[in-house]
Amino acid sequence: MPKLNLAILFGGKSAEHEVSLKSAKNVIEAVNEDKYNLILIGISKDGRWYMISKEKIFSPNEIKINEIGDEVCFPSGGNGQIYNIPQSKYTLKADVVFPILHGPFGEDGTVQGLLKLAGVPFVGPSILGSAVGMDKEAMKRLLQAANLPIGKFIAIQTEETPDLEKIVQTLAFPIFVKPANLGSSVGISKAENMEQLKKAMDFAFEFDRKIILEEYIPGREIECAVLGNEEPIASLPGEVIPTHNFYSYEAKYLDDNGAELSIPAKLPADKIAEVQKLAIQVFKTLYCEGLSRVDFFLRDNGQLIINEINTIPGFTNISMYPKLFEASGINYSELIDKLITFAIERFNHEKGLKTNK
Repeated sequence: MPKLNLAILFGGKSAEHEVSLKSAKNVIEAVNEDKYNLILIGISKDGRWYMISKEKIFSPNEIKINEIGDEVCFPSGGNGQIYNIPQSKYTLKADVVFPILHGPFGEDGTVQGLLKLAGVPFVGPSILGSAVGMDKEAMKRLLQAANLPIGKFIAIQTEETPDLEKIVQTLAFPIFVKPANLGSSVGISKAENMEQLKKAMDFAFEFDRKIILEEYIPGREIECAVLGNEEPIASLPGEVIPTHNFYSYEAKYLDDNGAELSIPAKLPADKIAEVQKLAIQVFKTLYCEGLSRVDFFLRDNGQLIINEINTIPGFTNISMYPKLFEASGINYSELIDKLITFAIERFNHEKGLKTNK
């Protein structure tokens, strides 16, 4: 059986650029090169695409994509080709693409739409699932409409003048403030008083035109990974036990002791089943495919509250998604194979649908 040409996209324009690089390195290391020809494409912080050799990816120095790669252009043509710009020596043919791009311009449906236009299968949710999974307000409103358990929240646009007193009356301190369209805990603050709330809102607005304010929900932080298309499966749940004030960007990616991960989470069998069932409900409600990680709070009274979904969850060596499936019997390399298979199956199914002439 001939090898598949697997293009891995990483980097990107979002504030999660460095997280993407970490995830990509781990995926590249785990890919079975007896099955796949690797095509490594880094996207610089200014949005330009570069062909990069595997050796340069694992350079001990800090990676700057525009300095270590040869520029290529966007996918085009409807047949999976990634055409070269005139001065480039590369014309690439991708059988499937794995976008390891966290945040805007990668996880929000932007690249997914580009790849659909190019006619190439890709890992992860398609345009709609990616878009609603990225926008925390849209995500919460869909979950709310489906009568799934979420916490109180308020969305604010940059041009609005918020009533801070009303916000505090509705949510009560402490209040979590987040950019509406970022992940990896970038731009998040926990406000304990009015002065901190104003600073937290200003900080979040540095990353997005819309921010989300959420009530603090005391309880355990439980995460569950989901895999599949029409009939998804859920992993055993895991628990994040932060050693910081909350599970911040620093705790996730910069501090090796930023949190303790309990995998699988110490939960009774009936609660494990409830987490898995609810994770799949969230996955389906938000029109997801391929993969996602669903995060919950577990109150002391046993009630589960949905925090959010991550449609391209972290794939670093300390990330929950691969660790949860490893604990569930699917190792890293097998997981990548399954994700690629689901991408191709969806593509072939969509290709077989009748379209309007």
